[in-house]
Amino acid sequence: MSTYDKIYDIVRQIPYGQVATYGQVAELAGLFGKPRVVGYALYHVAPDDDIPWHRVINAKGEISQSAFRDGSDDLQRVMLEAEGVVFEQNKISLARYRWQPPPEMITGDDTKTDK
Repeated sequence: MSTYDKIYDIVRQIPYGQVATYGQVAELAGLFGKPRVVGYALYHVAPDDDIPWHRVINAKGEISQSAFRDGSDDLQRVMLEAEGVVFEQNKISLARYRWQPPPEMITGDDTKTDK
């Protein structure tokens, strides 16, 4: 699986109405300290793709602005607001909306034991 595919797999798991940061996605993908790689990967996603790219924001709780996205910064906000995410002074409360992945995603322990 490619690095981008790992990133896309993680982003697909972010639930409706929640967000993750670029750094959080990077860590879950095993790319510690490389949140920009997540940004590069999501830049290549079409707005109508099945990857909920709009649910990834920066560590400040903001949409990262880019002149290269041809207006998708505004689209990202509209899509998040449609999911019930509230912006206050152009920021999202990470305490309220940040996705908490299951422990096995964080630890990388995907083994299952029967009892």
